[in-house]
Amino acid sequence: MGLLDGKVALITGGARGMGEAHVRLFLEEGARVVFGDVLEEEGKALAEETGATYVRHDVASQEEWGRAVGTAEELYGRLDILINNAGILKFRRIADMSLEDFDQVIGVNLKGTWLGIKSVIEPMKAAGRGSIVNISSIEGFVGAEGLSAYSASKFGVRGITKSAARELARFKIRVNSVHPGAINTSMALDPDMMNEVDADAFVKSMVMKRFAKPVEVSHVVAFLASNRASYCTGSEFTVDGGLTTGAGY
Repeated sequence: MGLLDGKVALITGGARGMGEAHVRLFLEEGARVVFGDVLEEEGKALAEETGATYVRHDVASQEEWGRAVGTAEELYGRLDILINNAGILKFRRIADMSLEDFDQVIGVNLKGTWLGIKSVIEPMKAAGRGSIVNISSIEGFVGAEGLSAYSASKFGVRGITKSAARELARFKIRVNSVHPGAINTSMALDPDMMNEVDADAFVKSMVMKRFAKPVEVSHVVAFLASNRASYCTGSEFTVDGGLTTGAGY
């Protein structure tokens, strides 16, 4: 038996990186998966390979949220799980960052998470219960130079998670956040950021001195989506190899 047998999951930002790992693991664990992304070529290829259902989905658009949720309901008659995974990162110091770039990061990472929660409340109420997992970041705990918009959005995801957990517990809908650290994805290895980071100092600050594979985050996400996490809500789970334990970070 799989951890997620019989569950219907909607995963955002699922075409590559951590989102792709979530899609693959959820399928392995028995879930029926609908995933969205704005990367249409990658999304269609992953759907063809895995059998998951791809929908084009800009998470900053309420209309496109309606289409993504509607697709899951039309195909499977219910929705049990939402993984708010879609996110973007722009490395710019405050003095150099445009308002447009700031708004885009907040729009995808924070507004998109809020819209996702809002969009699945009624389907999850109809299903009798649900699990929402919001992907934040260790930057939701600590600020970092050049990541003011990203950090602001990820701090905000923590607040939305806790408020939603309180509001939705009466409907048996659980809401938790996951906070990845150094994960081996194209976004985390953004060239603009890597050019500015002292790589040696960063590795020295790690307790486990390596980047994680995306699936190492997915295993925690799948647990929170499953019935095994039935008493977890409003909680924050770091997957950072000890990076935020304090020393040097």
